[in-house]
Amino acid sequence: MADTPPVHDAVYLDTSDRIDHFLADIAGVRELALDTEGASYHRFVDRIYLLQLSTRDRSAIIDPLSIDTPKGLGDLLESPAVEVVFHDADYDLRLLRQDYGWHVRNIFDTRIAAQLLGLKAFGLAALLERYFGVRLDKKHQRADWSMRPLTKDMLDYAALDTLYLLELKDRMKDELARLGRQEWAREEFERLEQIAWGDEDPTLGFMKLKGARDLTRRELAVLREVVVWRDSVASAQDRATFRVIGNEQLFAIAKLHPQTHDALLAIKGVPRGIVESRGAELVAAVRRGLEVPDAQLPRFPRAPRWDRDPDFDARATALRTVRDAAAARLDMDPGVLCSRDRLDAVARRNPATVEEVVEVGELRQWQREVLGADFVRALDPHRRTAKAAAKPGIEEESPYRE
Repeated sequence: MADTPPVHDAVYLDTSDRIDHFLADIAGVRELALDTEGASYHRFVDRIYLLQLSTRDRSAIIDPLSIDTPKGLGDLLESPAVEVVFHDADYDLRLLRQDYGWHVRNIFDTRIAAQLLGLKAFGLAALLERYFGVRLDKKHQRADWSMRPLTKDMLDYAALDTLYLLELKDRMKDELARLGRQEWAREEFERLEQIAWGDEDPTLGFMKLKGARDLTRRELAVLREVVVWRDSVASAQDRATFRVIGNEQLFAIAKLHPQTHDALLAIKGVPRGIVESRGAELVAAVRRGLEVPDAQLPRFPRAPRWDRDPDFDARATALRTVRDAAAARLDMDPGVLCSRDRLDAVARRNPATVEEVVEVGELRQWQREVLGADFVRALDPHRRTAKAAAKPGIEEESPYRE
């Protein structure tokens, strides 16, 4: 473990003038650590409630609630000349695109780097302790960052999310270079630049709840109605949906079809307060689901059908054996080296050459280079077996042959 790098105090900025002045002062930097704080655990629609950033010698916590879009920060984040360092960038990038329209470029993600290095513990707290001996207090992990004023304790906690990231990036870059995995990381980071939330039909959200596929179509219709009701209440109150009523309780309602307040209260975990204040609305939602005509009951879209392939499982197993052996050799998590869905894509394509491996679009380039040749060798016996089984012994006369 190396020495802890020098640290500095973060300044809290909550006025446009102070924020603009700070951003003007750091406008020439070529690397920047960034983090955001949302409040999805507390609010219905998440947004950025705090922006933390660090250079080599300065840190700031920007309160975005009382200002317009901080243009100077957007200019830095969208500049390909500025390396922007995150830990677990995915959600931050989505929020930055959603709230400000920023398309962040030149990303370094310490979480992804840690996984490519084969580290088993890749949370920020674990990495800071590993590299710097710094222990993070996790007591504010689920804090409500939308509340104001923020306590000093909360601000100190938030500042630590970026304070060490540039030094951490330095150490990880060195290790990636030593292992020859810089290009792996570069490819993964470039893919992050495209991250954004897609347009989704909010009326179909009930189908994404875990367990929805286990319901009958009638139960699914009731679930749809109670989820729409729950979301409308959560939206009006700007509360996380589970703080109105949990998914487990909605599934119980979908199956039991309660028609009275007492029947609702008999379901474990249904909040008495919500029954007393909105029980009639909830019962009405159940009835709407029960009244949907049979022909209009919701159903899940049919999953893509693959041609029946009796050798698919054998090929997938052979590929998994190759992947697991390579993961052990590289000291990596097998799922990081090549996930199951990508293995399945290779098994379906059944490439006969390394060139055909390139045609498997689900694979990263670095995965093709590391695993491609071994994949082809592992699949070769299955191709030869399939050919032998398909080879006819005595050709039968076709009734259609002249």
